[in-house]
Amino acid sequence: MTSLNSAPVVPGSVLGLFGLEEVDRDLYRAPPADDEPFPLYGGQVAAQALNAAGRTVPPGREPHSLHGYFLRGGVAGKPLVLRVSRDRDGRSYSARRVTAIQDGDVIFTLSASFVTPEPGASRELEPAPVVPPPDELPEAVLPRLLSIEAKLPPQPDPDVEWPTRFWARCTARLPDDPLTHACVLTYLSDISSGLMPLHHDNVATGPSLDHAVWFHRPVRLDDWVLTDLVPKTAGRGRGWYTGTVHDAGGALVASIAQEALFREQRTRPGAEGGVGG
Repeated sequence: MTSLNSAPVVPGSVLGLFGLEEVDRDLYRAPPADDEPFPLYGGQVAAQALNAAGRTVPPGREPHSLHGYFLRGGVAGKPLVLRVSRDRDGRSYSARRVTAIQDGDVIFTLSASFVTPEPGASRELEPAPVVPPPDELPEAVLPRLLSIEAKLPPQPDPDVEWPTRFWARCTARLPDDPLTHACVLTYLSDISSGLMPLHHDNVATGPSLDHAVWFHRPVRLDDWVLTDLVPKTAGRGRGWYTGTVHDAGGALVASIAQEALFREQRTRPGAEGGVGG
């Protein structure tokens, strides 16, 4: 089975972001996405941190959850240093913490859990959103994402600046390793915000504060997945939303939750503070 450790690194593709250099035991250097002085995209650093954590767990264990905190702004054109802490390896579960450092400052921390897959009851209480399949929809662009194509179904709130519901898939040839697909899903998971429908006047979502993903079922990210983001609450300068990711057959494969700044905008959304969004 090919994994991120042995998959060919293709410059200009999403797999290029996962070509980590092992500096020392549990210490990695992650490459930048480009050489431009743009803010670092939060989905990139979260995916690279999950990749680093996954390289240190026993064979056969897959990601089942992650929770990250965006602490400082980063620069897209600079590499990251990723330091992994091996908190625990139990009989079925492994816990890891990752600290992402740029220019000597901690900009992001990640807690991730990995599990040896086991059989069990499979039930779902809510169906996937009813939308046209991707082959019936026009192409769309999700900016800043390498190797990702998208299709836009009708939006729950048509007037929002960014879509809250979209089909996406990776155009790069991905290996079969579950860690690869979990990292690509994480990379995709921060591209929009479920808080878009709550924007009014000059009050809008800003940088991400924290971000969580739960991986429920195996999924291939070189097949179409449907992301659906739903606002829940905003107040006291923060907003919180949840999201789901379904495969093309309608199975719930992952859930998302994120909190972000939500306040009067002095600059463009996402231009100040943390690395998210």
